[in-house]
Formats: sequence, structure tokens, C-alpha cells
Amino acid sequence: MTSPVLDATKNLIEKDAFGVVITVIAGPGAGAKAVLDSEAVVVAGSIPDRLEAPVRSDASQLMAREASNTLAYTGGEVFFEVIAPRPRLFVFGAVHIAQELVQHAGLLGFHTVVADPRPAFVTEERFPGTDERRVGWPGDVVTGQDLDSRTFVVVLTHDRRFEDPLWPLVLPTDVRYIGAMGSSKTSAARRQRLLEAGFTEDRVDRIHGPIGLDIGSRAAGEVAIAILGEMIAVRYLHDQEPVLQGRPVRL
Repeated sequence: MTSPVLDATKNLIEKDAFGVVITVIAGPGAGAKAVLDSEAVVVAGSIPDRLEAPVRSDASQLMAREASNTLAYTGGEVFFEVIAPRPRLFVFGAVHIAQELVQHAGLLGFHTVVADPRPAFVTEERFPGTDERRVGWPGDVVTGQDLDSRTFVVVLTHDRRFEDPLWPLVLPTDVRYIGAMGSSKTSAARRQRLLEAGFTEDRVDRIHGPIGLDIGSRAAGEVAIAILGEMIAVRYLHDQEPVLQGRPVRL
């Protein structure tokens, strides 16, 4: 037998949508549960009246940071379980590093997309388990896509013909991470080229290049780990601490 809370939770997961399941774990009303959608609106269950306003406010803050937490209020303690859609990773250039990168990213819950204009490189044999394999140039792949703050873009080619058409499509958007392969010299030349093309410094400086954390990586798998580490750091990095109504509980 199902319940409205369970059904609403399953619905969020099936839709790959943001939401929060809250449980009052201490104080009057302990045991109460509710499901909130991406706008922090209660879609199933209920929140005790004295807690509803601060809980909804904190739910929005925690969703923005993909951070589950237990918070204490004057009227009790509440556990927030954040449900977040899978982030998307677009990898341009079906090279050896891409094979390692999408494999590890998939294990961490990313929806992985690998793209290359060469059909022989974008095969199931080379990229087993990848969510999407697309043959085409960047414009063919990203046009019409919702490039939002849960989107990560990695460019692994050294070919200006391939990467330059991508920048006007990606730099003006709110994608969470942009990384591009190349030496310090190549990265500096790319930056100058984009500035001369009219992109502002704040947009151009969003490109992480040379790509990846500086951990001395050499092999393709090591470079992939360095890239993924940088992606994770950017994913959870925020300019300001959240302003929460409740007090975090140390468990």
C-alpha cells in the first residue's frame, strides 16, 4: 500500500526534478512528513503550522546547494532529504580521456553525453554505459538544449574548428562548469581570441583551462580524475553561506 508522500517522492524521482522530503524528528508533531516541489510548495503530506514558513524557506536554500541536513527550530527538529535531478555532462571530443571521464562521471550520477563529428569514434564499443552518444559538431549537439546551472561542459579537442563554434553557444549561458583541454599557452591564446571576438572577461574567465586540478596527472584515467575533481569542486562551491532559519544539528 502506497502513501501520498511516497507517491509524490517517486514522482519527483521519475521526473528527474528537484524536491525535498521533510520529516519532523523531534518536538510536537514528530513523525509528520511532507514533500515539497522545486518551488518549496507542499505537494503531499503536511508541515506543522508553526514550522511551515521557516521549513519552506530553508528547503529552498538546501535545494540550491543539493544539501540534505537536519535543522533545529524552536518548535522541533526537521530532517530535509533533498532530491536533485542528475547533472548533465557534455563531453566534446571522443578521445581516450573522454572514455575515462564519462565512465567515472556516470558512477557519480551524471547524465553523460559524448559528442564528436567522427562516427567511428562515437560507438557503443568505445563508450559503453554512456547515456547519450551523438555524432555532430557542437552546434548540432547543444542547439535547443537547456544549458542551465546543472550542466557541465568539457572540451577535449585541440581543434579550433571544433571548439570555436561552441563558445557563442555556451559562454552566455548559466552552465555550471566549462573546461577546455590545452596547455597554458593554448589557454592564454584562446582567452585572447575570445576577448577579441567581443566576449567579456567575466564570461571568458569561466573557462577552466588548462583543464582539471593540478595533481600531476599523466595517464588518461588520471587526467579524467583531475577533471572530475575540478567539476565536483565547482559544483558545490558557493559565493555565500546559506541564510537558514533553522540551526544545523550535529548528529
